[in-house]
Amino acid sequence: MTAALRVFINGSPIDVEPGTDVRAALRAHDPALEERVTAGTAFVTDARGIEIDVAQRLAAGSILRVVIRSRRGGDTVDADA
Repeated sequence: MTAALRVFINGSPIDVEPGTDVRAALRAHDPALEERVTAGTAFVTDARGIEIDVAQRLAAGSILRVVIRSRRGGDTVDADA
C-alpha cells in the first residue's frame, strides 16, 4: 500500500494519493472550488503566490491557495481604455 501525501489547500490539510494533480485534490477538498477554477472564476497558486496549472502533480507538503477572481478576465470592457 502506498502512503498518502499530505497537502494543504487554503490552510486545510488533505491526504491524497501519490500522483494526484491539483484538480483532483481540489475536487476531494471542495468540489465547488474545483468547479470555480474550471469555470475560470478562480485560480490556484502555490505557496509563493504563483499561479499553477491544475494538471500539475502534487508533492508531499504542497501548499495551495484558491483565489476567487473579482471579475472574469476578458468578459468586461474597460471604461477607461
